[in-house]
Amino acid sequence: MNKLFGLLCFVAIGLSNLTAQNLNFNDSWKFFNDKAVGAEHVSFDDSKWRNLNLPHDWAIEGPFDVKYNARAGGLPFHGTGWYRKHFKMNTDAKGKVVRLEFEGAMYNAHVWVNGKFVGKRPYGYIGFEFDVSKYLKYDGSDNVVAVRLTPEDLSSRWYPGAGLYRSVWLKIDNPIHVGQWGTFITTPTVTKEIGVIQNETTVVNKSGKDETVTVKQEYYNSENNLIASEKEELTVKANGSAVSELYTKIKKPLIWDLDTPHLYNAVTTISKGKNVLDTYKTRFGMRTIAYTKDGFFLNNKPVRFNGVCIHHDNGSLGSAVYKRADERKLQIMKSMGVNAIRTSHNPPSREFLEICDELGLLVQDEAFDVWKMEKVPNGYNKFFDEWGERDLKDMVLRDRNHPSIVMWSIGNEIIEQKDKKNGWRVAKRLNDYVKEIDLTRPTSAGFNNYSGPYDNNMAQQVDIAGVNYKPTKYSELRENYPELALYGSETSSCTSSRGVYHLPIEKYKTHESKHVTSYDLIGPPWAYPPDVEFHFQEQNPHSMGEFIWTGFDYLGEPTPYGGKDNSTNGYWNADWPSHSSYFGAVDLCGFPKDRFFLYQSQWTTEPMIHLLPHWNWKGMDGQTIPVYCYTNCDSAELFVNGKSMGKRVKGKDLTELKVNFLRYEPKTFQSKYRLSWDVPYESGNIKVVGYKNGKQILEEQINTAGKPAKISLSVDRKEINADGEDLAYVTVRIEDKFGNLCPNADNLVNFSVKGAGELLAVDNGNQTSVESFQANHRKAFSGMCLAIVKADDVSGKITLYAKSKKLKSSKLEITSK
Repeated sequence: MNKLFGLLCFVAIGLSNLTAQNLNFNDSWKFFNDKAVGAEHVSFDDSKWRNLNLPHDWAIEGPFDVKYNARAGGLPFHGTGWYRKHFKMNTDAKGKVVRLEFEGAMYNAHVWVNGKFVGKRPYGYIGFEFDVSKYLKYDGSDNVVAVRLTPEDLSSRWYPGAGLYRSVWLKIDNPIHVGQWGTFITTPTVTKEIGVIQNETTVVNKSGKDETVTVKQEYYNSENNLIASEKEELTVKANGSAVSELYTKIKKPLIWDLDTPHLYNAVTTISKGKNVLDTYKTRFGMRTIAYTKDGFFLNNKPVRFNGVCIHHDNGSLGSAVYKRADERKLQIMKSMGVNAIRTSHNPPSREFLEICDELGLLVQDEAFDVWKMEKVPNGYNKFFDEWGERDLKDMVLRDRNHPSIVMWSIGNEIIEQKDKKNGWRVAKRLNDYVKEIDLTRPTSAGFNNYSGPYDNNMAQQVDIAGVNYKPTKYSELRENYPELALYGSETSSCTSSRGVYHLPIEKYKTHESKHVTSYDLIGPPWAYPPDVEFHFQEQNPHSMGEFIWTGFDYLGEPTPYGGKDNSTNGYWNADWPSHSSYFGAVDLCGFPKDRFFLYQSQWTTEPMIHLLPHWNWKGMDGQTIPVYCYTNCDSAELFVNGKSMGKRVKGKDLTELKVNFLRYEPKTFQSKYRLSWDVPYESGNIKVVGYKNGKQILEEQINTAGKPAKISLSVDRKEINADGEDLAYVTVRIEDKFGNLCPNADNLVNFSVKGAGELLAVDNGNQTSVESFQANHRKAFSGMCLAIVKADDVSGKITLYAKSKKLKSSKLEITSK
């Protein structure tokens, strides 16, 4: 939901002929990463502070250090950070309502304007705004906004980032305007023939006298054609607000669905006579959702959640919001077969939800990881009593028009599950807060303390009880609570390092390399291979599906290394330099691990096949190498140097997996979801051929690679926008002279950029690497690394150069326009 964008002049900001402006306020900030006495005052000298543009995450700049908590990424996210911005206001803006909106500030934000304290907000994941009209000078002289952030150590279970990491806006309105997050659009009827759009708009009046205004609602399709319009007169009391309630019908609506995520725009116009006072735009989609004990229904069709949990950081970019970073992340997830996202464990950015709307992804929007009872000593529990209601309601108000959102989560693995007396009362209160604002979506929470929340009347307070890591209990829950809808809100927790294979295959706790084998069976005590969840989901068709932990690796929580989940004993540095997650089906770079293809084989129908491991096993001639195949074909046949190792039929030929997880007695699991062969090693190649209905339809081959000879570059998009924000992701491969990936290569690659862009970050997906993300070089990990290039705000060519000793260099050209 946005005011229609105006233009920003950094010298002087005025209204010109526009009725309202929503001005991007990201440029030209001053930053200082330490305490600064008096920095809130206009007279404070910030001339030596660093100049930068937002969004900004100071912690991702590093350095990595063992003195920082590996649980939070081993990066300096805590301390004090100051931001200041100088700007001027013209007399045109005097008498208007001027607000500063922060989409996210990490965390414990305090804001001053011209030396006057205007407000604070402790929770770093929720947006907020302040009316700063009375603090500003409108005579063309200098105004200063100052923001102090004081994130604490031991305040997060993962990497939270630091700073003004989401956008800031200056909003200039007439005294009568649409309130913050002031529209609520629902679609109570959606069929192929008719759609009903219901629009509730909150109009604010700060004029000091009662006013009667006209509220007009216009609806536009994706081609910007007007399709419907309604209006009414509305009286708004002085210094109060009133709600306009209008509905309209449209014929043959374009329905928002997973494969056809059609979107509409509503334009709300507030006017008095011929004077337009405000114009406000809301994007929405037309769809229906329903939940029963037998599943979830989207537009009256049953849909199972092929879901992933995702933290908010974007690897080497940290928490700073770049829309392209989130777009790429979600596109990769969708290519895995994902149809649903759980925003673990906090409200996501506005951009993230906009992309989910555009891609047709379902979203569980989650508010909290903790309530009153702590998980870490300085967590959100310190603020929950004062801010919990406000933060939860603001999340729902902000996000309720996104068609992608189909569920609100009030918490994850809350410690109050054990509190027989008060836990259920808190859950009920939070559930009621949500229902005050939105009755169109159910509430949920992720429960891991089976059977505590059910016995303690806590799970019964939400509409749908999520089950974390208890696949063997789905049938028992169905029997004990036959009317209860359920799903796996957090599943598997399998861990792996991309391209790493440890032999023999065994279920170990940790490995001396501080990496985890990519044979997809290792996890912490509560965890299990994906195959186990597939099995129990099949056995329980009433389950609405699963959200795996996790879709992407993330910074912090380096399980199985360093510490124990939910412990409050401080640092997780016992296995330094391990400092980032191994849970993802995709690594920090966005490069798929083998597990990505295991999920793809279950969640997609387009024929696919994947073979592992690599075929470079020097010194192991004749020794047995386990070879796995992930495919949605009926069967597959393996060849080693052209010789058949036999055909395997999916669902018939089983692969034995070694397992050891809570509430499961057997130490092995017979998986029908992966095919396998034990092969004596000989260099050359392995090839797998997939068959469907008896016909060969696709194949994959892995060759034994020779010595590293060259660098190969490829980019996700060859054309990007010259807007100063768009990104190009360049995949860097170390190859032999024949173009085969060298799977064990760790060559140092040096980068340089010329033209209309800059090198923003580098990465390699190695959970133990403490190389700077900000450097102009990176070692390859398992033969690969990543360079991220950011466009300038002028059109032109961008050339990335990559060099490494003894390797043939490479360059790649990108167009920015």
